[in-house]
Amino acid sequence: MGGRAQGCTVLHVDMDAFFASVEVRRHPELAGTPVIVGGAGNRGVVTSATYEARRYGVHAAMPTARALRLCPTATVLPGDLSLYAEVSRSVMALFRSITPLVEPLSLDEAFLDVSGAGRRLGDPAEIGEYLRARVFDEQGITCSVGVAGSKFVAKLASTSAKPDGMRIVRPAEVMDFLHPLPVGALWGVGPKTEEQLLRLGMRTVGDLAHVPARTLQRALGPAAGAHLHELAWGRDPRRVVPDEPEKSTGHEETFGTDVDDPVVIHRELLLLSERTAGRLRSGGWLARTVSIKVRFADFATITRSRTLDVPTDVGQELYDTARALFDALGLDRARIRLVGVRAERLVEAGSAPQQLELGAREHGRRDAELAADRAARRFGAGAVRPATLLHRDGRPGRAGRPSAARPAAGGRTPGSTRGAPDRPAAGNPEG
Repeated sequence: MGGRAQGCTVLHVDMDAFFASVEVRRHPELAGTPVIVGGAGNRGVVTSATYEARRYGVHAAMPTARALRLCPTATVLPGDLSLYAEVSRSVMALFRSITPLVEPLSLDEAFLDVSGAGRRLGDPAEIGEYLRARVFDEQGITCSVGVAGSKFVAKLASTSAKPDGMRIVRPAEVMDFLHPLPVGALWGVGPKTEEQLLRLGMRTVGDLAHVPARTLQRALGPAAGAHLHELAWGRDPRRVVPDEPEKSTGHEETFGTDVDDPVVIHRELLLLSERTAGRLRSGGWLARTVSIKVRFADFATITRSRTLDVPTDVGQELYDTARALFDALGLDRARIRLVGVRAERLVEAGSAPQQLELGAREHGRRDAELAADRAARRFGAGAVRPATLLHRDGRPGRAGRPSAARPAAGGRTPGSTRGAPDRPAAGNPEG
């Protein structure tokens, strides 16, 4: 494919401050002002922020209270995951009208392989510009595009183009682009690995690239050392994989105040299990493994998991396992800040005949939950729920008040990601 982006067939498209941008579209009077999407109160957490807010140091995962100290004039909005998901579906449909090779990473970003679209739409750079214009015209939000010969470089290129820009990194330019970057820019380098690399004197990607692979492997382990050495030289053979199957999904909740009552924890686990099962059924998945996450008042966090004999999408079965995992911890009035339930090692429901082995009791539970799904689609979420989750007056009850609007990700929440339906979220909506 010729043109000014010759050799660049991979695009990484990332919406700019996605959740916050959609909110500004809905509230045009807020355009040009600092806007924060997230929870209010002492336990609230920032999910997304406009660039006007970021100039004050506000960023995703920051406590909202701290964000407001940095930027007192910011408007805080609770967020609307259903709206963001709707916009995401429209954007992904646009991408698929360009090429069938679209690999979403979260609600707000995706890789595209445009090697087959050149004859119809032109050079990859022209396709990138076309996508940016279409997203803005149709959705009223901006996106940034990285154009390169590999997924890794394309993603770094889109990050460098933010906000509302496009960066092309041709094959001959990869080293000049990569090597001045900090080592933390490499995929797989988290805070601990970055600290270790800095101690060894490797501050830039170029520093790391010129360390022998065997030395890196001795310092970081065989797999990690080889992986980072390849990336530092721009070598990333992975292809764009359309609609990669989701591997996990789940929900978690931060309590409004620390909780030490196991009855309250059990009720929250039941609610999270019901939500997770509903997501499994809507996606046509069964879970082989159930895991829980428990975060204590001092922010120490533990996880536990158990593999099921038979994959399931029944909320009661997820809850039974999650509760058993929690009770096995033997916590004695420990103050708990957050709990989560996740379904892992997902398999397609149609490919798991062992589901037919469920007994009458399990079938009855599943039929009841399917009926609840139908009621929810007709009358709204929570129209039917276990009696345990109702107050004495019959109104829906919660174990604790959520501190933030928590889109699960991803994404992909599911806390979702591709590879884990909950990526931020995937993915990070704070693009």
